[in-house]
Amino acid sequence: MRAEMQAIVDEIKQAISLLRRHLDWDNALVRLDELNALSEDPNLWNDPSSAQKLMRERQHLDDSINGLRKLQQDMDDNIELIEMGEMEDDQSIVDDAEAGLRGLLDGTRKLQLQSLLSGEADSNDTFVEINSGAGGTESQDWASILLRMYRRWAEKRGFKVELMEYNDGEEAGIKSATLQIKGENAYGWMKTESGVHRLVRISPYDSNARRHTSFASVWVYPVVDDSIDIEINEADCRIDTYRASGAGGQHVNTTDSAVRITHRPTGIVVQCQSERSQHKNRATAWNMLKARLYEAELQRREELANKDAASKTDIGWGHQIRSYVLQPYQLVKDLRTGVESTSPSDVLDGDVDDFMEAALAQRAFGEGPASIEDLD
Repeated sequence: MRAEMQAIVDEIKQAISLLRRHLDWDNALVRLDELNALSEDPNLWNDPSSAQKLMRERQHLDDSINGLRKLQQDMDDNIELIEMGEMEDDQSIVDDAEAGLRGLLDGTRKLQLQSLLSGEADSNDTFVEINSGAGGTESQDWASILLRMYRRWAEKRGFKVELMEYNDGEEAGIKSATLQIKGENAYGWMKTESGVHRLVRISPYDSNARRHTSFASVWVYPVVDDSIDIEINEADCRIDTYRASGAGGQHVNTTDSAVRITHRPTGIVVQCQSERSQHKNRATAWNMLKARLYEAELQRREELANKDAASKTDIGWGHQIRSYVLQPYQLVKDLRTGVESTSPSDVLDGDVDDFMEAALAQRAFGEGPASIEDLD
């Protein structure tokens, strides 16, 4: 077998090994047997909600296991065909089998990416909350740049974006804003963006053209759908209404309909001013609060599951995750994965997929890969 083909085979084998590990292969086989047995229970559909949840889990496991088995079998078949073609000196057989292996390599990369988006709420829509840090106008302008970056990222993917809340800065930029991004796996893609983002640049607001460092925080949480049950005691919440303010025009209606809900036990605050109706804003704010509480529970579970994984201890709210340096050189660097870009203008225009993929890979497979191509 040629060296090029051997390298492809090695990459496919390594990908299969990683995917089996991510699936927890042995336990997945046991669980699928359990689910198959439960699915044959004649009383299963007495509780339709539980039955649907069980069948979804069964289908997911069945698809994942059979997908890996087929990948392994197709690889073995093509290797055998290459060996046979070389023995019989039939180049057409070798060429067909090599083309098959190249196709399998593309398939493994797609499976790897899908495996990174297999979390409990990854398929949901998402809320993205951006807050400026200390530093006044500088940080408020930086927060507005991040807001634009995520809007551009979502638009490039064909996702729908709605501005839920917008709080203008004193001179420029924003103090805070909340987006709702609607699209397939929106939360799964965005969830690793939570954290503190740092900007270094020559300030356009400094008459002496000095270099400034600014910070803004991003908080990402999934939109809660009907399949997720979150109970909130209304007595634990304080509800305030206020006059909406912000960019005006099509973005925000300047009425007295804005709603803010504070959840006293956790200190979580959500607010919505996207509608003219206070009733609609209140309903949306409740959904946002449910989403925040649900995301907090997901984070708690992840921390428990990965408490011994040193590579994951600094991922989350309150930690710096990425630096964007515009002066004295051009570099964007993710501090968790080491992924870099020497084109900050592209990144700030929404080109952040490489950073997201690497951070997702780190969560799924542990410390190491800096890009989706390096998952092996």
